[in-house]
Amino acid sequence: MFSTKFEQAMQAAPQKNVGGIRLRSLRSPAAENSKNIFLQRPSPRLPQNFYKNSLKLLLLTLLTSFIFISCASASVSNESGQLKTFTSAESIQPMWENLYAGVDFYRGKVASPQLEFYALKVDLTARNLRIAVRGGAAADDGGTLSVKVTSFVRDNNLIAGINAAPFDIVSSKEGQPIKNSGLVITDGKMISPPNPRYDALVFFRDGTPQQNLKAVIVNQSSIYTTVNIENAVGGFHQILKDGQITERTLANETRHPRSAAGISSDDRYLILLVIDGRRIGSAGATEKETAFLLRSLGAADGINLDGGGSSALALRGPDGKVKTVNTPVHKLPCQERAVAGCIGISLSKTPE
Repeated sequence: MFSTKFEQAMQAAPQKNVGGIRLRSLRSPAAENSKNIFLQRPSPRLPQNFYKNSLKLLLLTLLTSFIFISCASASVSNESGQLKTFTSAESIQPMWENLYAGVDFYRGKVASPQLEFYALKVDLTARNLRIAVRGGAAADDGGTLSVKVTSFVRDNNLIAGINAAPFDIVSSKEGQPIKNSGLVITDGKMISPPNPRYDALVFFRDGTPQQNLKAVIVNQSSIYTTVNIENAVGGFHQILKDGQITERTLANETRHPRSAAGISSDDRYLILLVIDGRRIGSAGATEKETAFLLRSLGAADGINLDGGGSSALALRGPDGKVKTVNTPVHKLPCQERAVAGCIGISLSKTPE
């Protein structure tokens, strides 16, 4: 019985001729057809222009990396060398480098998250220094025009400057009409009115009745007069108060390039800080990390200024040239944005 069924299966099986020997396959015709269909199935096609787009992406990546490396190498610091890396923003122990009488500079790295930052410590009691605040470049009609931080420092004969106030129009082009979104007071004159949603950094005139304070961070709603105020500039919100991280700051986990300012507990030092972001080697900071950095650098109170693509800290080097020490990222690394309100440092030739 078994042999009969086997013979019938052999007779029904398709024949193959291999080397003159006739062989029969025990595969069913259906299985053979399925095999042939599988072997004839075309391989999946890549999307149109796949290789062209991949090449474009590779070239863009290489170009961006080249631009970043070229820009990041620019420094007006008197010293150079390997940046010290700290484990966190809370563990930073700055080794300040003196640039001018009353002005120190420090730059460093944080390992987790990856951050690179640049800071100035300004002695508010130094008689050869003055704080300068502008709403941007001055227009002929009395309005305000957009300006890059480097131009702000260069055109006003300053030694340093940082972006500060948020504004309405985002562009890399200078000389465009622009509106500050909040308070700007320059030499006792109100250039832009307060925005009660935000806080501001206020600098008092010498000998004012405010308990001999040099500077404070307050809500802009409390600024209803310019009496006793020499300069003031709005930012966003206070992130550090009496050495403690503010409550609203703890809940904000967004990560961006940051600009910030702080005041020491003895009201003597102004800390100006920029943290790079949106680039290789520096992911950008949260508001909480920015507050920790300010505190590690010696601030007891701190305010988060306009950040993102606006963040820029510019210094005048020993050769007189003005450069950003950080890597601005208006759209690409090294592209500086034209901004509005800025804080600058002026140096007298001889102490008064």
